[in-house]
Amino acid sequence: MPSMLRLYEDVLSSDAGPVSLPAQPRMIFVVHGAVALAERTLRDGEAFGGEDSVTLNPGRDGAALWRWEFFSGGAGAGALSGQGAVSREKLAARLGTLPQGPLLLRGDSVAFPPGGCAYLHRHQGPGIRCLLEGGIRIDTHGRSTSYGPGGAWYESGPDPVFAQAADRPTRFIRTMILPAAYLGKSSAEYLREEDKDKPRVQQYKIFVDMALTSSSS
Repeated sequence: MPSMLRLYEDVLSSDAGPVSLPAQPRMIFVVHGAVALAERTLRDGEAFGGEDSVTLNPGRDGAALWRWEFFSGGAGAGALSGQGAVSREKLAARLGTLPQGPLLLRGDSVAFPPGGCAYLHRHQGPGIRCLLEGGIRIDTHGRSTSYGPGGAWYESGPDPVFAQAADRPTRFIRTMILPAAYLGKSSAEYLREEDKDKPRVQQYKIFVDMALTSSSS
């Protein structure tokens, strides 16, 4: 089965019982509310990454989560089920450009000031992005697509991309699968000589930079 990356939106009400997820490389980002997992409590704007099984316990106000899962066989955890738990798959992508050799999972956020842009660039591996706030236009493959909050899109990695933020603060959350050699290093490569020395207006926050011990089961 080809390697896949899936993004789910999970909504847990305050009365939801514990929700167990099987061992799987993943990142979980808290959009709103709070959730306890792995002896931690995550709140708005915080994230968790790991490969082991984990149990989610929502806070007293519940939680809205974005959950990325990487796998190369089987179906992964999939949508959550049970009292007080609702999931929907926002985006799934076959990773035809997955790098060879040891891999890492990186989860981070990218923030732009009003009107900021990311010059034509590419990355060293594929990933799924989801817009948290603002608005953004993504130019790739000769077409432009605009996204608002909650909009998700896939970038293959090698394909050139230009990103233009709207006239308000803009931020997206992403998870990428990269060569392990990029642990702690930027994966972006700017493609035009005239852009390489220009100031970068983006601000990055890395939540997870995790070497994968094995392919997903």
